[in-house]
Amino acid sequence: MPELPEVETVRRGLAPVFAGATILRVDQRRPNLRFPFPANFAARLIGKRVESLERRAKYLLARLDSGDVLVMHLGMSGSFRIEQEGEAVIPGVFFRPRSKLGLHDHVVFSLSNGGTIIYNDPRRFGFMQLCGPDVENHPLFRDLGVEPLGGGFNGGTLARLFAGKTTLLKAALLDQTLIAGLGNIYVCEALFRANLSPRRAAGTLALRDGRPSAKAGRLAEVIKQVLIEAVEAGGSSLRDHRQTDGNLGYFQHSFRVYGRAGDPCANAKCDGTVERIVQNGRSTFYCGRCQR
Repeated sequence: MPELPEVETVRRGLAPVFAGATILRVDQRRPNLRFPFPANFAARLIGKRVESLERRAKYLLARLDSGDVLVMHLGMSGSFRIEQEGEAVIPGVFFRPRSKLGLHDHVVFSLSNGGTIIYNDPRRFGFMQLCGPDVENHPLFRDLGVEPLGGGFNGGTLARLFAGKTTLLKAALLDQTLIAGLGNIYVCEALFRANLSPRRAAGTLALRDGRPSAKAGRLAEVIKQVLIEAVEAGGSSLRDHRQTDGNLGYFQHSFRVYGRAGDPCANAKCDGTVERIVQNGRSTFYCGRCQR
């Protein structure tokens, strides 16, 4: 599933076309994706102006002048294609390839600026919903945790969230009710940079009095670093997906542990080897020698 940086690159690619435009027509080609579309979905969108396009965790939120919020989730295989002035681009870059087959074009938005935005999803695990303006209290969002790219995310945040928890650190970082938007790739990379084992207890990042340990501060810092670098690089495609300017996203070439089982540790001061283990059904890549 796309992670936070991939969704953010999609948002940045769509925003110049979507935000500020009025939706003239919605071609909804099936009754459902992962979930059924809301009742009168197309009718509630036609004639509405998109005031802004935002991201919350791994969701895209188009705020409309009607007060409704169009919530969009890419699922495993969803993507958007922009057609404008005779050109077609797929904003964002992804770990796995995205489809360009018209057979999987499920929703088409025709806009007042001449642009067309097409949602394509072969596996149909994505979805679209319409919420009221108080979107944070909607069931999709009310239990989401803090944003790791938010201004208040720091070591103190991690200490508060993890204090007393015996949960393994990697599992705690992936818990969307604690921290929203982190995924497997970037958690592996952040833990490596912070020299922290994915096997350690999450509660060890808080001191006895609840204050953050130095390790908590370091981890919060590198989580932000990794996410920002990935967004700036355009996401983590390992295939031929391109950003809206036609450039490939190359952050995958900076992976230090993810997908590198058996390789020498990237830490120059370590003679260890990257290992792969399975935690909660997901592959974890780490160096058992320098990550403690």
